[in-house]
Amino acid sequence: MKLLLPTGLMADPECKRHEPGPGHPESAERYDAIYLGLCQSGMMDRLEKIPARQALPHELARCHTVTYLKQVEEDCASGLSMLSTGDTPLSPGTLSAALYSAGGVMNAVDAVVAGAVQNAFCLVRPPGHHATSDRGMGFCVYNHVAVAARHAREQHGIERILILDWDVHHGNGTQDIFYADPAVFYCSTHQSPLYPYTGDQMETGWGRGKGTTLNLPVPAGTSGVDLLRTLEAKLVPAMDRYRPELVLISAGFDARVEDPIGGLALTDDDFRALTRFALDLARSHSSGRVVSILEGGYNLFGLAAACAAHVAELTGFSS
Repeated sequence: MKLLLPTGLMADPECKRHEPGPGHPESAERYDAIYLGLCQSGMMDRLEKIPARQALPHELARCHTVTYLKQVEEDCASGLSMLSTGDTPLSPGTLSAALYSAGGVMNAVDAVVAGAVQNAFCLVRPPGHHATSDRGMGFCVYNHVAVAARHAREQHGIERILILDWDVHHGNGTQDIFYADPAVFYCSTHQSPLYPYTGDQMETGWGRGKGTTLNLPVPAGTSGVDLLRTLEAKLVPAMDRYRPELVLISAGFDARVEDPIGGLALTDDDFRALTRFALDLARSHSSGRVVSILEGGYNLFGLAAACAAHVAELTGFSS
């Protein structure tokens, strides 16, 4: 009988060194809440620890311009309290946290592709999906899911990658980076209207990437059931045509009910169902290969509960 591989967990305390300041929703307490929730869930013995590492400049340059990378380093070194390109707070530990997050997600891709783990969850911060090729914004410095996708392409030769983004906000940065790239199919469900006010259904890609962007904006108050129905109707047939070899998730939990920033109405069970949906896509097309990367989620109790539900589904843990 074939033994099931464990789920990988990439979680490094270095990610806590990014400190946006008192009262900011994207605090280091998010990391602690998620990690404690996983410990209390009884799942830790099912999780294989994946180490983090610092991303190298040439790896980040697959997604970000050299000018932007230099700007990040200069802003952090100068002691600025805010990234000069946008609304992302900085602290003395921000650069290290962002580098370890980006490097860690690449290690997770390596582990999944090598078959060391069946799938992986990356507990990273700051989040990443708003960071464009030349601009950090929306609490984001480096675009971790984009870095993971380009790493899978360049390091492992994976030719078709799905990024499923269920954060309450549209991942404008991820869309920007891959808008003309047919190697990545970007699908985003997000509340609309809401920051960053992008992600219209008419935005479907450009050039060779035409047709590989699928935006599914929904109004405030949308339930998880309705969100999943939309994905089943739109994304499943698209993936039957596209046939991805790897599934990446921008796993935002600010779509959960009672999140202070979002206005959708997803429950923990809905996040389990979304995870099951992503796993089913991966089993159909990608040999089950999934790497999930944390994005938003700012109600600490809700964040911990939703993440635990998400990881439980990744592991197949039912109680």
